[in-house]
Amino acid sequence: MLGRILLLFSTFAVFHAAFSTYEHLSHLKALERPEGPIPSDIILETLLAMVLGIIGASLNAPKLKEITWASEMRKHKIDEMDSRLGFANYVSRGKILFKSSVGNRKQIE
Repeated sequence: MLGRILLLFSTFAVFHAAFSTYEHLSHLKALERPEGPIPSDIILETLLAMVLGIIGASLNAPKLKEITWASEMRKHKIDEMDSRLGFANYVSRGKILFKSSVGNRKQIE
């Protein structure tokens, strides 16, 4: 819950900093000084929003999962994991599949 609140607050803070920057640049443009530094309070607000967003995202993230072989084997059966389909041999089946096409070719000729 705290993570979501921090994410929401940091989102509003970033939007507020963006709006403040827009207003500041509009004010400089009205004074015919289009170039000028962004005030330090806007920069500080943006950095604070970024830090709060990182903390909120970290608190809101799901629990980390193990990536070991033993943790994976707890979820599956050995028959599912050790099927070895790469070693399947289709040579015997291929003779049956192509036998009818070879016979048809001889009849056509």
